[in-house]
Parts: sequence; C-alpha cells; structure tokens
Amino acid sequence: MGKGGNQGEGATEREAPMPTFSWEEIQKHTLRTDKWLVIDRKVYNITKWSSRHPGGQRVIGHYAGEDATDAFLAFHRDLDFVRKFMKPLLIGELAPEEPSQDHGKNSQITEDFRALRKAAEDMNLFKSNHLFFLLLLAHIIVMESIAWLIIFYFGNGWIPTIITAFVLATSQAQAGWLQHDYGHLSVFKKSAWNHVVHKFIIGHLKGASANWWNHRHFQHHAKPNIFNKDPDVNMLHLLVLGESQPIEYGKKKLKYLPYNHQHEYFFLIGPPMLIPTYFQYQIITTMIRRRDWVDLAWAVSYYARFFITYVPFYGILGAVVFLNFIRFLESHWFVWVTQMNHLVMEIDHEPYRDWFSSQLVATCNVEQSFFNDWFSGHLNFQIEHHLFPTMPRHNFHKVAPLVKSLCAKHGIKYQEKPLLRAMLDIIRCLKKSGELWLDAYLHK
Repeated sequence: MGKGGNQGEGATEREAPMPTFSWEEIQKHTLRTDKWLVIDRKVYNITKWSSRHPGGQRVIGHYAGEDATDAFLAFHRDLDFVRKFMKPLLIGELAPEEPSQDHGKNSQITEDFRALRKAAEDMNLFKSNHLFFLLLLAHIIVMESIAWLIIFYFGNGWIPTIITAFVLATSQAQAGWLQHDYGHLSVFKKSAWNHVVHKFIIGHLKGASANWWNHRHFQHHAKPNIFNKDPDVNMLHLLVLGESQPIEYGKKKLKYLPYNHQHEYFFLIGPPMLIPTYFQYQIITTMIRRRDWVDLAWAVSYYARFFITYVPFYGILGAVVFLNFIRFLESHWFVWVTQMNHLVMEIDHEPYRDWFSSQLVATCNVEQSFFNDWFSGHLNFQIEHHLFPTMPRHNFHKVAPLVKSLCAKHGIKYQEKPLLRAMLDIIRCLKKSGELWLDAYLHK
C-alpha cells in the first residue's frame, strides 16, 4: 500500500519523503482510466500522459501494473531526453522490501540480460554503419528505375509487365525492411532524424503510414504473441493459433470457419490478401480517422508518383490493377518472412515473464546466409532483433553468440532453423492448432 505523500499524477522527484508502494497496490492500477507502471523501481502514473505517448497509448498501457524497465530501455535511444517527460509522472517508488520484478519474474535472468546489454553497448553494437543503410536505399531506388526502364524500352506487353511487377515487388519488400530499421530508431542517434527518414521511406516509397506502423508494431514488440496485446495474433476469427485458443474456441463451439482446414485456406486468405486488402484498407482509414495529414500527404506522394509513372503505359484502370498485382506479390514475401519467426512459437494469454524469456518463447531464428539476410531484412535474426530493437541489423550476428550463451546458462531454448523448414513449420503449426480445435469442438 502507499505510505504517505501525494499519489496523484504530477508529483516530482524533489518531493520528500518519497511515497512507497507494494506490488499489490501497483497492480490495482491497470485500467484504461488508471494506469501505473514501474521503471528502475520508480512508480509512475501514466494515466493521462499515455494518450500523448509517441509510440501510442496501447503499447505503454500493456505494461500497466508491471516493471517496464527492460521494455523502456529496449525502445528508447535517447534516455536522457525521454526521462525529462517522466519526471512529472513520478509518484513514488517500490517499498524497500519489495522485489524489483513483479509476478515472480526471474530476477537472475533479468540481471544477466542487463549485463549482456551493457556488454553489447561496450562493444559499440548499437552504433550503425550509415554506408550500409545508404546502400540499401540505393539498391531500392535502382530497382525502381530499372522497372520503369523495362516498360519504357520493351513496352507494356505481358512479359515486360510481369518482369517489372516482380522487380517492383522486390523493391517494395526491401523498402519494407528498410523502413523497419528507421522506425526502430536503429540508424541515427537522434530519434528525430530516424522519424524523418522513416516517413519518407514508408510514405513516399511505400504509400503507408509511419504512425500506423509505430502504434501497431511496437505493441507486437512489447508483448509478442500475447492475445489482446499483440495485434499480429489478432486473426479476426479467421485462424486459431497456439494451443490454448483452439481448445477455447472448440469448447465454446465457435466455428466461424472450418479451422481444421486452416492450413489449407491460409494460402487463400493469408499471403495473397494481407497487404493488398487488409493492410491497405487499415492504413488509409486509420490516417483519415486520426486526421494524420502529414502521413497522408506522404502516402499521396507515393500514389501520385506511381500513377504519373505508369498511367501513360497502362491507363488509369490498368495502373490500378498493376499496383495491386505488385502488392499481391509483395504480400506473399512479407507474410512468409514475418510469420516464420512467430506463428510457430508459443501464442497464449499473458504469462508475465521477464523481458528476455518473453522474447525467446515468442521468436525463433533462421540460419544466416547472405541471401537469408537480404531476403528477410535480417529478420532471420528475429531473437536478437526482439531483444534489442534499436540495434542496427548488421550487428545482430555479433551479439548472437552472447544471447546463445545466456540461453544455455538458464536452460532457455534458442531455436534456429533452415529457411525452408521455417516456412513449412507455419503450415504444420496451423494444422496442429486446427486439429486441437476440432478435437475440442467434437469431444469437449
């Protein structure tokens, strides 16, 4: 319970004596209208401020009632700047007799992980190679130019059109990985510079919204594979995932679709439709609903550039069909790469694990090779990326041995697979979940 002092939002660090709280008291404040969290044993009331949080109010709200220290360190590069905003939110600290971790989380793993992070910082693994990212941007622009030259020189016949579509789908996929780097603040030291380039790449090169991506993707990183917290496992009743959800649906006799066949209809509703239908609709409606005019202007610049470039060859309707065919191709690439690291892992309701353990049970790696690195945007190092979201991707292979060593020390499984097996595992896990649903539906 609180001991003395003002518990309202706005107390400052200068206030003395500092009120102290137990975890029991802190965990009472997890509502949308009443949210507290803990960072470095300091207690903050984020209720009013969460709506102004740059990463979105949901991602910070997912840590209400918990210790958010490792998530705070993972997501922010300029800690001194961020802490200026935290001072007015400080309302107290953990009572001296309280552990630093909530819900019985493993304090030794947490301590060892923070030592690992310090070692990575000492090795300058959070320092980016700007030439690396410049070359990635250059090869995207080269592909965009080649695509236009193919149509310009060879005309708009079927063969040049299909070749051009594949070239543009490749450039779009690579732009997707590159915007991901800037969105995670992993290129420049100053967050503002990352944000500007992020808007250019995701907006002008892809026609999407930086703010939409931030608010969605950061939730996924904060609570990967956690129902009601990670939007990437919200399947809108189209699929059942993991082991607990299929059984829950089966017992309740929920049959929105024949889930025992989801490993088959996944090929129809997953890879081909995610980007050209669901994402495209969600991005546009989100920008308009939130009146995000800056992101909308960037997206409009993409569509203007695309149609100015290709309407002379295909006409308006033909250019629209061409654009959606490109996104159809890109969508396959995106879905297989992003789901091979997560869909096959544990997916469940909130288990309250420490940061290190929560990322390891929800992610797996794909073997390193030049092709795999390029093809996946280095997301074949999904474990390292999730542990250190602001680390430049070209350094993942350097920190991986340290991560493996910590996993071995604590008996935590570090999963790494060949690329093809990782993709096939998606179908296997969907089939297994579908069978669990059918068994529960028929017999429980």
